[in-house]
Amino acid sequence: MYIYKNFSLKGALSFSGGHLIWLSLWAIGVTCLYEYSSWDWLPVPWLPISLVGTAVAFYVGFKNNQSYDRTWEARKIWGAIVNSSRAWGSVSKSYISNQFTTEKQSDPTLYKIKKRLIYRHIAWLYTLRKQLLIPTPWEHINQNKHVRLTTEKRIKEYGLGSIDDELTEEGIRKLLPEGEYDRLIQHKNTATQIIDQQSQDLQQLSAQGLIDSFRHMELQQILNDFYIHQGKAERIKKFPLPRQYGSMSFVFVCIFIFLLPFGMVSEFAKLGEWGAWWSIPFTILIGWVYIMMELVGDYSENPFEGLGNDIPMLSLCRTIEIDLREMLGETDLPAPIKAKNGVLM
Repeated sequence: MYIYKNFSLKGALSFSGGHLIWLSLWAIGVTCLYEYSSWDWLPVPWLPISLVGTAVAFYVGFKNNQSYDRTWEARKIWGAIVNSSRAWGSVSKSYISNQFTTEKQSDPTLYKIKKRLIYRHIAWLYTLRKQLLIPTPWEHINQNKHVRLTTEKRIKEYGLGSIDDELTEEGIRKLLPEGEYDRLIQHKNTATQIIDQQSQDLQQLSAQGLIDSFRHMELQQILNDFYIHQGKAERIKKFPLPRQYGSMSFVFVCIFIFLLPFGMVSEFAKLGEWGAWWSIPFTILIGWVYIMMELVGDYSENPFEGLGNDIPMLSLCRTIEIDLREMLGETDLPAPIKAKNGVLM
């Protein structure tokens, strides 16, 4: 998540990558052909090009709207995870007691049970995040060599590669009871099995009388909410923006930019002897705007990609962890995640 109000000019140009280079060469090349060749058929009337440009703008606008909706929905899902997690910590701490049991448990034993439930939930948070970051075939890291290398560079500078305090696999292991991680990690969806383990624990606590039926149902309902939140996040991760929108908008932008200088050069040539040369900067400017529109949508449609435009899952996980551990009365807490290079992960 980019934390500043506006992108700098350098940042915007960096985001557009090397597209300005070939765009400039194309605009200059067409203008030179117009000026120094005898091809009378070279100029294209502006009207059909403007119609293509208008259609492309609507199409790319629709794609960007849907891409933004995917990103915003992902943020709402993680906002719901934050709220449900706080509820889980609060009710786990207050509901588990000796009120309904005939065999009274000591305060340290009760605290250990509460800590186990809360720590396991923290492990679920980081495990879910880890699963959501597994690349899918349609994400940039799995595209052609140029896109892949560019993505790797961006990940290193503004994405996952810039994180210094990532929770390691060993850290997640320590959050779970001894031996539990090695067992749960064998499943295809570890996050799902962690919640199921929570449910089994609640069943045992109910059998021991440490929670009554009403409290059991309340706690189980929160676990069900976690399943719902996880399923929504997995839906965004595992179902891409339909490729007829995601890929065809790129094709349409390319067609428009290909035609653009042929119409611009003839229009500017009407201004006089040097008018045709003025078409170059305006062609570059208009083409760059369309390229940026395409790139903004393209890099917004996958909010769990490990790039700078992602949902700040690590920061949210750390915020929840701090809240829950404070509920347990702990004071030795991890530091909140800080932004690096203007990006909060």
